[in-house]
Amino acid sequence: MTNRIAVEITDGVADVRLNRGDKLNAVDGAMFAALIDTAEELSTTPGLRAVVLSGNGPAWCAGLDFAGFASMAGDSDPDDASGTASIGAMTEGGITHRAQQAVWGWHELPVPVIAAVHGVAFGAGFQLAIGCDIRIVHPDVRMSVLEIRWGITPDMTVTRLLPGLVGADVAKELVWTGREVGGDEALRLGLATKIADDPHAAAMELAQTIASNSPDAIRAGKRLVDAAYAEDFAAGFAHERDEIGALIGSQNQVESVTAYFEKRTPNYTDPAT
Repeated sequence: MTNRIAVEITDGVADVRLNRGDKLNAVDGAMFAALIDTAEELSTTPGLRAVVLSGNGPAWCAGLDFAGFASMAGDSDPDDASGTASIGAMTEGGITHRAQQAVWGWHELPVPVIAAVHGVAFGAGFQLAIGCDIRIVHPDVRMSVLEIRWGITPDMTVTRLLPGLVGADVAKELVWTGREVGGDEALRLGLATKIADDPHAAAMELAQTIASNSPDAIRAGKRLVDAAYAEDFAAGFAHERDEIGALIGSQNQVESVTAYFEKRTPNYTDPAT
């Protein structure tokens, strides 16, 4: 489907792999587009029963490509050729912008989506994992919301999905600190469904088990469980966009990025009361 993502479908199970292993599957403009387009194509693929989403190379996904952060610090043109700047564009007729749809497209798939997570799942990679139905992680996985490092908040749907997994208090603590969570804690908190030494093999085995059952019942089960946690996602996603729109380019946000790359303590300005 694209050089950023590899897809192989066998017996109704799609083995989908982020295919930028030399960059730890970091998300650039092309990866955003590939995530959106691949999910959309799979949504209408005949005979699809389950999806396993994993990453080639040493990591699941290290987050946004660091080149995309240069513009936040005022060092480059935000309309760079990578296409990263376009992630804020609204999807046609949808309730998401492109960054949100890169996650939401997988959550919306009518069949189960199982994430096989190893290495690091930072920032955008963390949010992509949370967007999947099930997460099987390696014991040594490192997961972090991470956006606080750059002086921003998550804006790829995780603020709507994470509290349902871990509770509002834990979600806030993870968002506010950006701390790393390992496999055992991820399982305990609810970020992970299972731990496996070979997450991909375990995910494929589970996907094949699911695919052997009635596809009608599987899809109905996903609809029903998702409906139990349904909310006004359109309003929630709009709120995400508003909050991060106000943060990006602000004095404290630029200070966060600049201080990180200059390896110094940030000097923040308190907001007006």
